[in-house]
Amino acid sequence: MRESQPEAEIPLQDTTAEAFTMLLKYIYTGRATLTDEKEEVLLDFLSLAHKYGFPELEDSTSEYLCTILNIQNVCMTFDVASLYSLPKLTCMCCLFMDRNAQEVLSSEGFLSLSKTALLNIVLRDSFAAPEKDIFLALLNWCKHNSKENHAEIMQAVRLPLMSLTELLNVVRPSGLLSPDAILDAIKVRSESRDMDLNYRGMLIPEENIATMKYGAQVVKGELKSALLDGDTQNYDLDHGFSRHPIDDDCRSGIEIKLGQPSIINHIRILLWDRDSRSYSYFIEVSMDELDWIRVIDHSQYLCRSWQKLYFPARVCRYIRIVGTHNTVNKIFHIVAFECMFTNKTFTLEKGLIVPMENVATIADCASVIEGVSRSRNALLNGDTKNYDWDSGYTCHQLGSGAIVVQLAQPYMIGSIRLLLWDCDDRSYSYYVEVSTNQQQWTMVADRTKVSCKSWQSVTFERQPASFIRIVGTHNTANEVFHCVHFECPEQQSSQKEDNSEESGTPLDPHALQAPGGSSLPSSPGSVSRSPNRQHQ
Repeated sequence: MRESQPEAEIPLQDTTAEAFTMLLKYIYTGRATLTDEKEEVLLDFLSLAHKYGFPELEDSTSEYLCTILNIQNVCMTFDVASLYSLPKLTCMCCLFMDRNAQEVLSSEGFLSLSKTALLNIVLRDSFAAPEKDIFLALLNWCKHNSKENHAEIMQAVRLPLMSLTELLNVVRPSGLLSPDAILDAIKVRSESRDMDLNYRGMLIPEENIATMKYGAQVVKGELKSALLDGDTQNYDLDHGFSRHPIDDDCRSGIEIKLGQPSIINHIRILLWDRDSRSYSYFIEVSMDELDWIRVIDHSQYLCRSWQKLYFPARVCRYIRIVGTHNTVNKIFHIVAFECMFTNKTFTLEKGLIVPMENVATIADCASVIEGVSRSRNALLNGDTKNYDWDSGYTCHQLGSGAIVVQLAQPYMIGSIRLLLWDCDDRSYSYYVEVSTNQQQWTMVADRTKVSCKSWQSVTFERQPASFIRIVGTHNTANEVFHCVHFECPEQQSSQKEDNSEESGTPLDPHALQAPGGSSLPSSPGSVSRSPNRQHQ
């Protein structure tokens, strides 16, 4: 470098004396005071930290800049953050600009953006200002940056989102877009479905926007006030839910209007679940209440309690939930509704979630709807260690009934895992079926001619499933089938290796008594038959 030569002075380019003085102080003292400096100096300081290789200083300065973003400095900060590939600072600038898009367009900093930074901003779906305002701001930028390629800049304008009056009276007089481009926009606007237009929408990641805070309201449905109040605990037969009558032509529904067009890909709804009923439904979204796109279709599935729904991100203003079935009556009830954009990774197949984690859990609102156990949902509580002759399992009498698990909603399932009761040397035979409606069942595993013990991994061709039925066909010890744990999809967790030591000394099965003094038929040591009991 030049300082290795006999030169007395080395001019430093692209910095200021104030910023370089701050860097010298940091080099000699290990400290830098950021709060007393102007944004311009801090950005020069950040550039020096990047240029001379001080990553910790670069991170600290970026963190501080995130806290002082405002309309006047956000464009300048975004330009520097983009130039030096600072992901967190870039992201924070984008979020700030998305939430204040119109003010950013009219700020002085917008005119000084580099072309690359400018396009990165206005090409975002989440930069949700009126297209006319974006066009006028870009027109103004072109006037202040006459050497840039204006045609490339104007390609960022989404002309079909502008009205005919705006295209003719605002865009055409500018001379920056050809008559053909304007005519093409008019054609797209007139011939395309409304939901197919490339809309812009508000983006607030990981936050429910179906709240009064963001201007959301329920515009259709009965008992509207309960749906968005955030109360997911206090509801019963009479209050705490919204509803609509279920009719054959699906003309009724519950409709939510968001405060402004928004980008969403995740919806959560709580179906009324104070008894064992199930519902079917679908969800549609729209920008104008005329053209609707169905994003969730569970009209052929039975669902209950919390629904955690994902779909490809869309811009929408209206969301409509239409109930198509209730196993108890002809009313559709929803206790709570949430929608948002999430960065969480999810996989969809045929419109259904392909879960990576076990969804047959109490936390995911799965339930055991058929089978006998001392504790309801013992099969789903995740405890694979604490079971013995007396407790910790679910069972059914061979030749009568089954063990049935209902998932809260349909998933694309391709595997399950079972833990058969294994406190002695017995073995079982069984088969497994899946269904989406409890009417049509598909066998996914046939182990009726196999001697099975302890942990069972079952894989099959992935398919929709809301219900999983496990039917025992043989037990070498008695006439009852016992299952300790169930999960789907299969999780590769550590398996229990020595159950006899963990479970303790087996109890005398003949000493077990059910309430009232009668023998408990579900005991693994019992050989008596009794009718299967169903938990509701």
